[in-house]
Amino acid sequence: MGGYSGSQVTHEKFVIKIPNTMDMAKASPILCAGITMYDPLRYWGFIEGKQRTVGIIGIGGLGTMGIKIAKALGHNVVAISTSASKETMAIQKGATSFVVSTDPTSIASNAGKCDIILNTVSVNHDLNVYLPLLAKNGVLV
Repeated sequence: MGGYSGSQVTHEKFVIKIPNTMDMAKASPILCAGITMYDPLRYWGFIEGKQRTVGIIGIGGLGTMGIKIAKALGHNVVAISTSASKETMAIQKGATSFVVSTDPTSIASNAGKCDIILNTVSVNHDLNVYLPLLAKNGVLV
């Protein structure tokens, strides 16, 4: 019954307690975007260890969550957007630098810096634009 279910049976390792003080309308998006951004960082070994550089393509809802999580994990964060107008907001959310993907100079000046890039853009786009930003053995997710 999907989203219209009245109840669901789930193994306890997949359940967390949402505090009574948290607005339920805000809890679901935080959990959804949170796991979407956290899991690739966990999978690729960015949860513990040395500080690295995480690139985030797309500074919308998912991208903003990605910036916050990567920063909270102690990493440098490169926010990547087609729009220079998002730079101030990205820096306020925790990005340490900003790349305008439509500006070849911006791409070139940040070449090889990202150990991992999380791509949050949901429309067709050319991934080749972002490959120069990856460090040797870097990962585009």
